[in-house]
Amino acid sequence: MPEPRPNIKLIVGLGNPGSEYEQTRHNAGFWVLDRIAEHYASQFASDSKAHGWLTRVQRGPLDLRLLKPSTFMNRSGQSVLAVCQYFKVEPEQMLVVHDELDLPPGTVKIKRGGGHGGHNGLRDIARVLGNTHWRLRMGIGHPGHKDRVSPWVLSRPSREDDTQIAEAMDRVLYNLDDLLGGDFAKATQAINTVPASRP
Repeated sequence: MPEPRPNIKLIVGLGNPGSEYEQTRHNAGFWVLDRIAEHYASQFASDSKAHGWLTRVQRGPLDLRLLKPSTFMNRSGQSVLAVCQYFKVEPEQMLVVHDELDLPPGTVKIKRGGGHGGHNGLRDIARVLGNTHWRLRMGIGHPGHKDRVSPWVLSRPSREDDTQIAEAMDRVLYNLDDLLGGDFAKATQAINTVPASRP
């Protein structure tokens, strides 16, 4: 029996609050959420009950909330759990957007569930909600050694990497209607694209 089409009601972007983190790789989830909000001409507002910045998008049958937790990364679950409980969102109706070390910049993968891979935000969400939610993995590349991971994710991408990440975000936005409209297979095929090698 084919898997039912998902009905995404909440998109969560993971990142760290504070101006010192705004341009760092670990905030790729925030970058995507900002682009989606801009796409829908929607404004984030601080919400103390949500422990984050929240906005709602209503377009025809679409009723979508966007959340950027204002907790630090390792406490993301506090914000996500509060919003899911208040708005009665099931984990399967949630898409979490996050940076992914194991993918090169410019690569995006969509998957459901799976391990957290050492990502503190995913680890904390899984602790409170399990791991049956959907994930949009934004590639940021790997520094080559585990001892360099922390400074890598908390630093700005190079100009070339930044360009490739921006192109990946464009691809997500271009396929957003299919993704949220239920044509998940079509959106996945279009978004799960490895960029061609650059000369």
